Amino acid sequence: MPLSHETAPLYAIKAELFRSLAHPVRIRVLEVLSAATDHAAPVSELLEATDAEASALSQHLTVLKRAGVVTSTRHGNSVVYRLSEPLVAELLVVARAFLMARLSHSSEQLAVADTLPRLPEKRQ
Repeated sequence: MPLSHETAPLYAIKAELFRSLAHPVRIRVLEVLSAATDHAAPVSELLEATDAEASALSQHLTVLKRAGVVTSTRHGNSVVYRLSEPLVAELLVVARAFLMARLSHSSEQLAVADTLPRLPEKRQ
């Protein structure tokens, strides 16, 4: 199906979504949120999980928030981030399954991938 005037904006929006995911720290943040209760975690937990500098993490969270992937809520001095949709967690599950299939020819890379924290199972 050729790109049409009607579908072009949808493809642009998808491309922007994937650009917003295109950094290891942002993927790690999303994986932490995916595995967390209620898909939410305070910034302190995200800092610990990513080992990123606070200013760098803040920039990554801004990118994810601008893309509509996460939301934030302030509770006193703490800010809690949450996945905007449970579907984001499912996207990560599918992406990991795709990568595992692609890495299956490389036992060394597959062994490393198997050590990553578990992601929630896809809901039916």
